[in-house]
Parts: sequence; C-alpha cells; structure tokens
Amino acid sequence: MNISITKTQNPKVKPEASTLGFGKFFTDHMFMMDYSREKGWYDARIIPFANLSLHPASTVLHYGSEIFEGLKAYRRKDGEVQLFRPMENIRRMNNSAERLCLPTIPEDLAFEVLTKFVQMEKEWTPSAEGTSLYLRPFMFGNDETLGVHAVHNATFVIIASPVGSYYKEGINPVKIMIEDEDVRAVRGGTGYAKCGGNYAASNRAGERAEQKGYSQVLWLDGVERKYIEEVGAMNVMFKINGEIITPMLSGSILPGITRKSCIEVLKKAGYTVTERLLSVDELSAAMENGTLEEAWGCGTAAVVSPIGELCYKGVKYAVNDGKIGEVTQKLYDTLTGIQWGKTPDTFGWTVQI
Repeated sequence: MNISITKTQNPKVKPEASTLGFGKFFTDHMFMMDYSREKGWYDARIIPFANLSLHPASTVLHYGSEIFEGLKAYRRKDGEVQLFRPMENIRRMNNSAERLCLPTIPEDLAFEVLTKFVQMEKEWTPSAEGTSLYLRPFMFGNDETLGVHAVHNATFVIIASPVGSYYKEGINPVKIMIEDEDVRAVRGGTGYAKCGGNYAASNRAGERAEQKGYSQVLWLDGVERKYIEEVGAMNVMFKINGEIITPMLSGSILPGITRKSCIEVLKKAGYTVTERLLSVDELSAAMENGTLEEAWGCGTAAVVSPIGELCYKGVKYAVNDGKIGEVTQKLYDTLTGIQWGKTPDTFGWTVQI
C-alpha cells in the first residue's frame, strides 16, 4: 500500500530515560488508515502526532466499538532495533476485530504499515537498561449515526511511547489481591478480545485493590467465581509442587503473547507446564501448605512480574518469602535477553527493523 508521509515541523525533545515511566511520552508521528465497506482500507498515512477529531455520534463513543494491541520495539546492543513476535499481535488484533464486528486487516498489510511506522520512529527507541518503545495499534468504529449495528466505517491508528518499567516496583515482587466481588469476563463474552470495555469494567476492583496497597487484582471466573483467570493487565502462572500451572484459555482469558512465549521457553527448558482450570481453593491450599513455590504475571508491558504476596478474603499469603523465584528470574532473563538482542533468538521470534 502507498503510505503518504508528512513529517513534523516541530520535533519534540526526547525525554531522559529516568523520567519515562509507562505511556507518559509520545513520539513525533502517528500512523492512520481509514476503512469503509465500499473502499476497504484506504488513505494510509504517517502524520505528526496530534489529537483526533470525531463526530459526536461516532460509534466508538456510544457503543464501545474499539480494540487495541500492545507490543514493543527494542534497542539492541549493536544499536539496531527489533520487534518481538509482531505477527502474533496482528493475528490477535484480527481475532478481536472479528469479535467486535470491526474490519480485519490483511496480515501482510498490517505488518507492512507497522514496520514502516517503527522505521520512521526508530530513533525514539531508548537504549537504557529496561527501556523500550511501546507500540499501541488501535482501531475504532466511527459511523456517524446512533444506530446499533456492525461497523461500516473505522479508523486504524498506531502511536508509540518510549517507556521504562510498567510497575514502579520494576522486577521486584508485587502484591496482588484476589477479587471475589466483581468479575472481568464470561465465556461467550469479550474476555479473549483485547478491547477497552474489558479494562473499563475492571477499574472499580483495581481501584479498591490499590487503596489497600495492592498493584492489581487477580480475577476469578465470571460464572462460578471459583477458578483463577488472570491478573488485570497480565496472564498468571504458578509453580506448585514443582509443576507450572496456568489457567487454560477458555474464552474468557486473553491469549497473551508473553504467556505463549513463557510456555514455549519453559517446555524447552524441561519444565512440566499444565494449562487447566485452577480453583481458588486449590491455590489457597497450596499457599497454606507451602507447595506454592512461585507465582508471576506475564504480559507485554511488564514482561514477567513476580508476585510476592497474594491476598484472598483478607488473608495475606507471602509467596517465596516475598522474593523473586528461580523460574521467574530465568523466564525474565530469557525473554528480555531475546527481546533486547542480548542472547541468541533460537525461536525465530524477533524481526529486525
């Protein structure tokens, strides 16, 4: 596809690595592309970063027709920039689009526009330890009518933000509260799609947890409120009595790309990894009898985040004495080593820009 490029006349000053945080600063440009049922995808363009203009009746504002993705560009030691498993994000975004009745993007087209945009903004990819360029592709419906129907017109956008650690704790263990009131998703719903509504619905419980000193909540299933699902912004894994257990993808859990990568790394290293239903009662028993050896969350933003404390119905349990575990550390080192080009990519996951 022909992509028009309009360069900014007012380039920004790049922030110092120590000030980055997560999602606070944005690069000079953004990518945009429009869709209509009559034309398909058209008018692909890279333009200066700016506010969007929307009709007040735009579908996204009234009916939540919106999906997004998150992936990163990494600065290698040799100065080059690379992506980590971008086709997985493209495929997951198309799955989300299908669920929300938004248009899908041909994989080759999505890959083309993503890599061209990263090439344009690659100088924004920081080089300090633990930093990266976070990429946020998103799509929304913008029919200018209040009728409820599948989307006829949509806009696809990619923005980029140089980032540091997602959690202020960094790789240090975080505290998580198991939520037993609100639910995040149900089977048959949008739990497996990466859409804004899932996250908006989780904010109330997240706010309650934060007020009690916890970083995020750990969700239970929406029907029986019995089975562990995922943490607010991450999938979750447990090492119980030597076995790695992670909740199975039942349709209400986001199929995380970091989750998938963790499973592949662990299996290659010889660990037993089981994807199955894990009840909160089983987890509680493991916490009480000491067979819960490690717990961690995994996702693009944080990569791997050790869990040092779990709280369920007011009872607090320390995990591995509040320290990062051996398997968790190994996963973090392996994944970040591949992502930043410190270790050989024997899986074929990286794409150099």
